[in-house]
Amino acid sequence: MKRINNSVIVLSLFAGITYTQAQEKKQLSLDEAVQLGIQNSKSLKIDAAKIEEATADLLEAKNRQLPELKVSASYLYLPMKPNVDIRLPGVSGAGGPEVHQVAFGSANLSVPIYSGGRIKYGIESAKYLVEASKLSTESDKVAIAYNVAQAYNNLFKANQSIKVLEENLTASQKRDETFLKLENNGVIARNDRLKANLQTSNIELQLLEAKNNYNIANINMDLLLGLPETTEIEVDQNYVDESDDVKPVSFYLNEARENRKDLQALDQQRKAAELGTKSAKAENLPSIAFTGGYVAADIPKFLTIYNAVNVGVGVSYNLSNIWKENSALKQSKAREMQLSATNELLNDNIKLDVNREYQNSDYSKKRITVFEKAAVQANENYRITKNKYDNGLATMTELLDADAAQIAANVGVINAKADAALAYRKLLQTTGTLTIK
Repeated sequence: MKRINNSVIVLSLFAGITYTQAQEKKQLSLDEAVQLGIQNSKSLKIDAAKIEEATADLLEAKNRQLPELKVSASYLYLPMKPNVDIRLPGVSGAGGPEVHQVAFGSANLSVPIYSGGRIKYGIESAKYLVEASKLSTESDKVAIAYNVAQAYNNLFKANQSIKVLEENLTASQKRDETFLKLENNGVIARNDRLKANLQTSNIELQLLEAKNNYNIANINMDLLLGLPETTEIEVDQNYVDESDDVKPVSFYLNEARENRKDLQALDQQRKAAELGTKSAKAENLPSIAFTGGYVAADIPKFLTIYNAVNVGVGVSYNLSNIWKENSALKQSKAREMQLSATNELLNDNIKLDVNREYQNSDYSKKRITVFEKAAVQANENYRITKNKYDNGLATMTELLDADAAQIAANVGVINAKADAALAYRKLLQTTGTLTIK
């Protein structure tokens, strides 16, 4: 059974080596990774389309203030002779001309003069919505920056765990060789040697799991950054030391109020909603426009009209507004109330998020000190236990337990540092200041 397990492990390691050799290696700092993630983000492409849509709505709103010019022309053929009865004093319709075709055309011009402010409010509202779309995109960029940082952190932790486990596996394998010689010489019992072998197998399994986690984290990073899935990303080993000194929580709350793009986007939406209410009120007012037109007609052998130009002022008012309730106004006011409540909720959530991530960041930094202390203790405990075992004062079980505790403590230090770096970036995300350095 031992031989089969070793064969499986050897084949797995060989497959992992072959896979690694087939990959293209690319070294990236965290900020470079974030930049790539933003450049290749599919969600930001959707945001770009939303900005284009809002910009088109703004163009449509601006077009409403421009003159409307419509031209029409028609030609009609009459296969049958129509009955023409001219009823004018002194003119007889009897024996009138045969009419077989008619051609006429017209041009109409309308220039808006007054619309109760609907056009002006529509343009201003559309501008606010364009700005809101842009701010939402900036908010999404901050979220993407954190997602990339999280994936980068997972890749770093998996990579560091592999290094620690590989070092311990080498030491454990050498220990197995020594114990095998001691067993052959009758110094230790076979059971003790098997316990050591079991410890080595456990380390091998942990190493396989760490490599599996690394491969998954690497593929996740490739997808986030828009890189080929065969690209092996080499992380910057020093990124865990990038976090700055944490300032008082009030500083981060002020930063959030000033920099959160989603809060700013909501403010633009509220301004647009206010203008929507004004525009809805203007629906009850008349519209006035300057009008002009030109008409030409030709009925061969019967009638010709040209230079029929008209100018004037047109007034339009929907009389049904007198007895119909303004539903658009009610909808717009409801929209204002909804956005106002959303604003209050978002502000509360921001306070909660900032305070929570501030506490998490502080907690993560304190964990580093504890894990470093535990690692020193675990390493010293292993050294002492090893000396005792060599002098016959400690059992094999105690030695292996000390070795396992040493591995766990050293991996814990790495994970604690990486988690602290990520927690600090999460804090920056909640303030809206997580950007590329």
